[in-house]
Amino acid sequence: MRRPFVLPRFLRLVRALPAPLGLTLLGGCWLDGPQSTFDVSGPVARAQLNLFYTTLWVTAFIFVTVGSVLAYATLRFRARTAADEHAEPPPQSHGNFFVEVGLVSASVLCLVIIAVPTLKAIWFTYDVPAPEAKDAYEITATGQQWWFKFEYPNEQIPGVGPLVTANELVVPAGRPIHVNLRTLDVVHSFWVPKLAGKVDMIPNRANHLWFEADHPGYYYGQCAEFCGDSHAMMRFRVVALAPAAFAAWVANQKEPARVVTPAEVAAAQRQPKVVLASWHGVPGDALAGSPAFDANPFAAWQEKQTPDPADENAALIAQGRHLFQQKTCIACHTVRGQEGVGITGPDLTHVGARSTIAAGVLENTPERMHAWLSNPNHFKPGNKMYNGGFIDPSTGQRLINLNDTEIDALVAYLQSLK
Repeated sequence: MRRPFVLPRFLRLVRALPAPLGLTLLGGCWLDGPQSTFDVSGPVARAQLNLFYTTLWVTAFIFVTVGSVLAYATLRFRARTAADEHAEPPPQSHGNFFVEVGLVSASVLCLVIIAVPTLKAIWFTYDVPAPEAKDAYEITATGQQWWFKFEYPNEQIPGVGPLVTANELVVPAGRPIHVNLRTLDVVHSFWVPKLAGKVDMIPNRANHLWFEADHPGYYYGQCAEFCGDSHAMMRFRVVALAPAAFAAWVANQKEPARVVTPAEVAAAQRQPKVVLASWHGVPGDALAGSPAFDANPFAAWQEKQTPDPADENAALIAQGRHLFQQKTCIACHTVRGQEGVGITGPDLTHVGARSTIAAGVLENTPERMHAWLSNPNHFKPGNKMYNGGFIDPSTGQRLINLNDTEIDALVAYLQSLK
């Protein structure tokens, strides 16, 4: 694939400076976090970063030049004595043809140095370059308050339609991804900092972007346009896989929801674990991942893909499936091949295989899923599962009552869907 030109990285320059000065410039942070735009992993984000550096160096040159001239003039011609206050001013260059033409020419040159890379970056990042367009993989991303739905138009399921997932966008690495951007309600914004810049999802207007992941990995994304109470909790993930791994993932996702049988659990030859009945933590803990997850989220995601019957309780899962129908979860959610045709909430056919729940807010563990089902409004204020599902927003009365035992069963069922 054609790659944009590369400039020296600002961080390398800073790291080469004496430690006190480097720490002063960056406040002790190297700007390489999970959503850093300075640590990119794709050609689109790299083109945007290089354009930033171009603008940075040109404006830094202007700042230093103008500042130096201003400092020189201030020091050289300042009034040192009382007599200097009434001295004749030094010769003025105002109206000097060569000085003014030189200044205008230098300004135009600086603008050209910025404008040419800007136009190239706009052209490059707008859509997949022509030579690679025929190989682009198409995705449709739809923003809703407050989660993302991802459709795969090229992956049709007979009798159902395109493959649909939620909040975790799995793509092939090393291949251009063309994303159609849509919204069902207000303006949202699709942003994966390490892969591509922000593009808005606007009602009644088709929009798009493209990106490519250089290598398999796990990338953090979020909505970057204020869209309501839980805008800050509207997150998602992009998981890039090697071609063979991506094909295997698609094949599994096309399958109906997994059914756990007592025989399968018995074959594991181990006492099944029971889901924790309660979880006592603080919101700050809930919104962060476990140390193992934070250290290597890609490995954590891969581990979630394989069911472990030894950790399952078939009877509890069956009870959870019954409650999923009885408590009207099927009105908003779909579990393909089992129950539900709802589209208001995310498709849960393979929810157990996702690394996060609640639109990227919580790590997908039994404990945190239990906490989410206990009080979703605690983690995402104003969400529609709580208002209109658990609570009638017009009266404030609780519509669905779930005790710990019932939540245990629902968690066991949802965790089994891989």
